[in-house]
Amino acid sequence: MALRLDKYLTEAGIGTRSEVKKLIKAKQITVNGAIVNRPEEKVDEENDVVCLRGEPVRYASFEYYLLHKPAGCVSATEDARHRTVMDYLTDTARSDLFPVGRLDIDTEGLLLITNDGALAHDLLSPARHIEKTYFAKVRGRVTQEDVNLFEKGVDIGEKKLTKPGRLVILDVYGEPDVPEDGEVISEITLTITEGKFHQVKRMFAAVGKEVLYLKRLSMGPLVLPEDLRPGEYRALSGEEVAMLKNRKQEEYDE
Repeated sequence: MALRLDKYLTEAGIGTRSEVKKLIKAKQITVNGAIVNRPEEKVDEENDVVCLRGEPVRYASFEYYLLHKPAGCVSATEDARHRTVMDYLTDTARSDLFPVGRLDIDTEGLLLITNDGALAHDLLSPARHIEKTYFAKVRGRVTQEDVNLFEKGVDIGEKKLTKPGRLVILDVYGEPDVPEDGEVISEITLTITEGKFHQVKRMFAAVGKEVLYLKRLSMGPLVLPEDLRPGEYRALSGEEVAMLKNRKQEEYDE
């Protein structure tokens, strides 16, 4: 596929269209060793070697990253008041990356970052039923009654109940070993297939409990690596990308 040179450089994150045109005019760009001074020059993204001041320019049509989102940043490409998840990605080829879906500012965990709009749309589509699993610490005693209710769907104040969720109680502490503040805390995992606004928090609020800590562990076939610390990220492997895309194709084939 052939691209205009200025478009190629812009998509590679070298600068804005006007900035890369200045670089081209200043004879800072070479293609296959030859200086090119026309922004409209066509470049073969797979075969041509484009350099800026002698250094090869990294170009990729699509990039896929798994970020361990820390608390305190927003799931957006830019924000006037808060740090964004994009501030943590410092070594990427593309400048048009974005987070797939959102995690609340105080929520941690797995977040997919890409520029593949078609894949992002499919992963976020309610019709796809992509499973997302969360770990949470909840104020209050989570019971089997809660587990049964979550399996049926919870009234969170919308027209319909939530879709069934799979709630697993990991631990409950307090009473008899009550913490100093006298609270009972439950540790759980919850798997849901929707992504409504503050959904996990609203589901627990509906049964009289409060989420104190929330972390997303998985999304579809992607699992948060245990050795990836908050704020760290890594590129998805070819196998992981294939799993995401194969899942999409399998759904079309059903």
